[in-house]
Amino acid sequence: MGDSSDSISVHIESISIDSKEYYVKTGSGPVSVAVYGDQDKPALVTYPDLALNYASCFQGLFLCPEALSLLVHNFCIYHISPPGHEWGAAPISYEYEASTPSVDDLADQIVEVLDYFGLGEVMCMGVTAGAYILTLFATKYKQRVLGLILISPLCRAPSWTEWLYNKVMSNLLYFYGMCSVVKEMLLKRYFSKELRGNSLVPESDIVQACRKLLDDRESTNVMHFLEAINRRTDISEGLKKLRCRSLICVGEDSSFHSEAVHMATKLDRRFSALVEVQACGSLVTEEQPQAMLIPLEYFLMGYGFYRQSYKSLSPRSPLSPSCISPELLSPESMGLKLKPIKTRISLEV
Repeated sequence: MGDSSDSISVHIESISIDSKEYYVKTGSGPVSVAVYGDQDKPALVTYPDLALNYASCFQGLFLCPEALSLLVHNFCIYHISPPGHEWGAAPISYEYEASTPSVDDLADQIVEVLDYFGLGEVMCMGVTAGAYILTLFATKYKQRVLGLILISPLCRAPSWTEWLYNKVMSNLLYFYGMCSVVKEMLLKRYFSKELRGNSLVPESDIVQACRKLLDDRESTNVMHFLEAINRRTDISEGLKKLRCRSLICVGEDSSFHSEAVHMATKLDRRFSALVEVQACGSLVTEEQPQAMLIPLEYFLMGYGFYRQSYKSLSPRSPLSPSCISPELLSPESMGLKLKPIKTRISLEV
């Protein structure tokens, strides 16, 4: 049902991480899953944004020593790639246009991946389109999701503006491949104006690295994922029935900032928090990963997960799991800029 490549041992900050890549056969085609860490640990499933993979979407966060000690110490990471978004992927062809995977198909693939690895409840982390897929998965399979960490997520159907923008990009991908115009459209989707630079200021190293990665993307596969996302439905009402905690991080300069704010209003405020990062685009994990550290740490404390340095905490410590309450996810309890949703709504009204 799935084949794995040779294992690789990665050494970061004196931590050794074993990794393997698997190809899991599903009802909607094979899926690439890169597994990092000890599979006896709880599972953290990630899903990247359009045209990206785990290395270009989560590397900035995982290279932060604090995040590394928090996530790798506590979890085995399962990086799921959208179909054809893994390294060296060949073009995927479908016999009929209607047979291309929908967002529901992609969400159902996640269940098949979990079943393949024998996983029950999992923590989920996704960026923009990937955040939508994981949230849809959570609404359909509530018993399989322990928590949601969502970066610049989508939850409503595309606006006419977004739909048209995506349609133009899809046509460019079809006729011209990953051309310079498409790359600019994608970089605008990911990063703030400051990082993208201008005629006087060069673009940042992060943007340059992402631009090179986009050169290696198979345009047909990107187009299929884009078209699935462009056909997505509104899942706002389903958010009210989620049983898990949710942490939303969004850059204030993200094109999807209003989506994240809307999503936060639909979630139960007792079990969710919205972090708005100043001077940042959609890809917070790459542009300002340090801004996620404190909220992420408090969020995971609620499940009894601590950074490695916290191992010696006594059961009576104020940071012990039994003492963690949803109030820790309130604006007053976090060290970053959190905007209470009610206040923002009243201002807009």
